[in-house]
Amino acid sequence: MNPLPPQPLSPLDGRYRPAVAPLSEYLSEAGLNRARVEVEVEWIIHLTDNNLFGTRPLAREVRDRLRLAYLDFGQKEIDWLAEKERVTRHDVKAVEYFVRERLAQLGLDHLAELTHFALTSEDVNSTSYALTVKRAVQDVWLPAFRGVVDKLRAMALDLADAPMLSRTHGQPATPTTMGKELGVFVGRLERVLPRIEQTEFLAKFSGATGTWSAHLAAEPKVAWPNITREFVEGPLGLSFNSLTTQIEPHDWQAELYDHIRHAGAILHNLAQDIWTYISLGYFTQIPVAGATGSSTMPHKINPIKFENAEANFEISGGLFATLAQTLVTSRLQRDLTDSTTQRNIGVAFGHSLLALSNLSGGLDQISLARDVLLADLDDNWEVLAEAIQTVIRAEVVAGRSQISDPYALLKELTRGNRIGAEELQSFVDGLDIGDDAKARLRALTPAGYTGLAESVVRAKLGR
Repeated sequence: MNPLPPQPLSPLDGRYRPAVAPLSEYLSEAGLNRARVEVEVEWIIHLTDNNLFGTRPLAREVRDRLRLAYLDFGQKEIDWLAEKERVTRHDVKAVEYFVRERLAQLGLDHLAELTHFALTSEDVNSTSYALTVKRAVQDVWLPAFRGVVDKLRAMALDLADAPMLSRTHGQPATPTTMGKELGVFVGRLERVLPRIEQTEFLAKFSGATGTWSAHLAAEPKVAWPNITREFVEGPLGLSFNSLTTQIEPHDWQAELYDHIRHAGAILHNLAQDIWTYISLGYFTQIPVAGATGSSTMPHKINPIKFENAEANFEISGGLFATLAQTLVTSRLQRDLTDSTTQRNIGVAFGHSLLALSNLSGGLDQISLARDVLLADLDDNWEVLAEAIQTVIRAEVVAGRSQISDPYALLKELTRGNRIGAEELQSFVDGLDIGDDAKARLRALTPAGYTGLAESVVRAKLGR
């Protein structure tokens, strides 16, 4: 058997690449290296802006040409860094050499020693990961997540008046509306969303062990914590962590990944519920021209998008949980466990984005079968037992009934029994309750017994 030509090992870079490609702009190795070049270049500009070591601020056109090192970063630069790293065996050092060469090309050799000045690799890495994760979240993941939430909100409002039999423990229960049930998920997701949006993307820039020792050795009269804070919070737009070891402790990452995992778990629950509603016939699936549901059963339309979403939320959730757990621990002042771990950030986000894509597509391909919901309700009049025994209790308290145990009375009538409208009407007619109460109960139907479901949804989500 002949060997295959080179193939992507991960399905994210193969089968599913179209759905997750936007993330590679930031969370790939190339995206990380581009951010590293950006940090190194901007640090040189920042040092000269502060007139350190006799330098003067660079002219605008010089800055613009220097910034092309990361703004025009492409395959040529990717290949150059890969070749250099094969020699250096150190990814950040390869980036340093790349920037030095760019300075030489621009006739800025006199600034060469400002490249990676007083920095440890983790100064560059913490800022670069913060930049790439921030951009991936804000530019790619959050728009996809908000898109699903907005789609669910629209569905919840549209279906707010669609009565549906509830199924607590899988058994017929007090009716609700499909819109209210979808609205529950919207409410849950909107509690998590601000926690993700308010993420503080932290970086350190304080040298080999977080003490600014080399900085002070080079120039003891400079307020280096202020210089570095201004750099991290200014040009880079990140939050500065001034109290660290050699690495930024990654707690912000753990917080972010826990919140995204939580959001995924909620959507995993949604995917399972939609799948179940489809199996009950509550939702019909809209056929896609040319699609095959089963290789042998032509009639089938499989809910594959919800199944794929479910599986990918599980994978991403597991990866995010691992990232959150492992990244917050580093032996003493530094070990390298976070180095290989952080290279999987893109994998976790990739499976999460793929799940969001599948879920969004699945929601576009279902339609509520209101007639099925109504028929199901009409087959389960026994769910009105709750209303009847509650009305009896109120009548007893008001002195209009002598029934001793309303719950037991309804339990005897309905538990394990299927009863219809006529049986229930006859039962109500024979009750020892007031005429107004009887009239209310006679007018009740399973489809009409949805309480405030519709108004709650519209009040909460109707904006």
